[in-house]
Amino acid sequence: MPANKRALIIFVKNPELGKVKTRLARDAGDEKALEVYQWLMQHTRDITSAVDCDRRLHYSSWIPEQDDWSLSFYDKLLQSDGDLGQRMEKAFEQAFAAGYVQVVIIGSDCADLTTEMIRQSFEALSANDFVLGPAKDGGYYLLGMKALERSLFRNKAWSTEDLFEQTKAAFERLNAKCHLMPMLSDIDYYDDYLDFMDRQKEK
Repeated sequence: MPANKRALIIFVKNPELGKVKTRLARDAGDEKALEVYQWLMQHTRDITSAVDCDRRLHYSSWIPEQDDWSLSFYDKLLQSDGDLGQRMEKAFEQAFAAGYVQVVIIGSDCADLTTEMIRQSFEALSANDFVLGPAKDGGYYLLGMKALERSLFRNKAWSTEDLFEQTKAAFERLNAKCHLMPMLSDIDYYDDYLDFMDRQKEK
């Protein structure tokens, strides 16, 4: 049984030219897309390394022998086969089977996400069944739960503007208590990246 009962699942793609941020690459090119994704991964490392939890890093294709994710902070695993819902369901299943009682998942696309927000998501699970972070594109950037609920991962329109509403409707059907985090922007397109950089200049 793990000493820390909280687990943070982090889904990342192996950073390969031409295989990451493909929608962003349509406007900015493959090299810029890879650069942006590596920047996003660094941001994700920065905000997750300070959270009081165990960190379970799930790679998309293979587990590198050595990279910038320290084994001192991250348990390295491989995403399962299937669509995003199937892969997320399996990751939650494995975390709960390992003995964790609060499990939160994030990706590596949200530059607005902070360490404090991740901490708040775990705190919210103390008084709620689920926690959900809505994204402005209609999806979500964070999901947390205290027990595996498979219905959240099945028959959903992944990577569409309907995902958040479908997931919220699933909570209502379960009569579950869900804490909503602030709405944030994912960086999927080059305009998303430019908008984020402009907002940083205004601070």
